[in-house]
Amino acid sequence: MKGRVLFFSLLQDITGCQELAVDDAPATVHALLEESIYPRWPALREWRGSMLLALDHEYIRADAPLRPGFELALMPPVQGG
Repeated sequence: MKGRVLFFSLLQDITGCQELAVDDAPATVHALLEESIYPRWPALREWRGSMLLALDHEYIRADAPLRPGFELALMPPVQGG
């Protein structure tokens, strides 16, 4: 299944990119993170407990299923100033 992963803020600094095209995604967000994202950028594992996830513009949990043409946004937690 095809889709794309978007990286925001500090996560862009870690990955060095804003977006990743995915051609063969597994069934869930969790599986995509564990099989494709964390192995490629191990430093993202440190954000696992606090990273915000949005699938097609809706906040989700990591066990959410992926759909063809998905857009998964990975964001650091909201910070105040």
